[in-house]
Amino acid sequence: MNIALYSRFLKPEHVGTTQHLIDVLQAQGATVYIFEDFLNSFQQHISLPAGFVAGTFVRHSDLAALDLDFFVTLGGDGTILDAATLVRHLPLPIMGINLGRLGFLAMMEKQRIEQAVLALKNNSYVLDRRTLLYLESNEPIFGDTNFALNDFTIHKRDTSAMVIIHAYINGEFLNSYWADGIIVATPTGSTGYSLSCGGPIIAPNSNNFVLTPVAPHNLNVRPIVIADDAVLSFEIEGRSENFLCTLDSRYRSIQASCQLAVRRADFSIQLVRFSDRNFLY
Repeated sequence: MNIALYSRFLKPEHVGTTQHLIDVLQAQGATVYIFEDFLNSFQQHISLPAGFVAGTFVRHSDLAALDLDFFVTLGGDGTILDAATLVRHLPLPIMGINLGRLGFLAMMEKQRIEQAVLALKNNSYVLDRRTLLYLESNEPIFGDTNFALNDFTIHKRDTSAMVIIHAYINGEFLNSYWADGIIVATPTGSTGYSLSCGGPIIAPNSNNFVLTPVAPHNLNVRPIVIADDAVLSFEIEGRSENFLCTLDSRYRSIQASCQLAVRRADFSIQLVRFSDRNFLY
């Protein structure tokens, strides 16, 4: 069983959990590759068995060169979003061990680490396939990570005035949103920023996106659910010259001249869960 282990860095309160995971993986004979920055952050605090670390990785291309079975994360849902940028199109299931708060994506409780590792070893788990968004633009805003598991947003900057965002579906005019911004969320992201702005919760396999305005000035504007085979495009107006564009937790400054279109990505990711857990509980 070949495993890539990822976390952003080691927090002092997570030393015991990390050590327990290392011990369980070693006891089960796993071959483990560790994210380089994470390894560097814990080498003085974690006892590593001799020969336990088979190697390290830094970027997507490193993972693509390895023969891996699973990608295991230690952290919260944000760590899963990081994992998506590393795994991308690889057929590599992601299992998140939750060290955060909500754990919508990182579903494995830290108290069940041994059970989780055994489930991987014995193939006794369920795979959930999750849709991603893909951003096309006339400028290379996000380089080769122009995709998102949760959401894409256009937003005003700082305390500037509201923006006007003209939205189109498959080239046909939908609406002009006078608002602080707009969110396009996947079913996975429907429980995130979109939900806090009044958007609906969408089941992961529903083949939809939700378009949710942020603090709209138009009183009759509400979130709208659309099929995920549609292409959404946007034009921006505003008093400011610069706006924010985000993909999950990554953000860039853009100008009104930037042309933006969002569609379903050509690949998806797979999340590992136990059969006693699902999207609702």
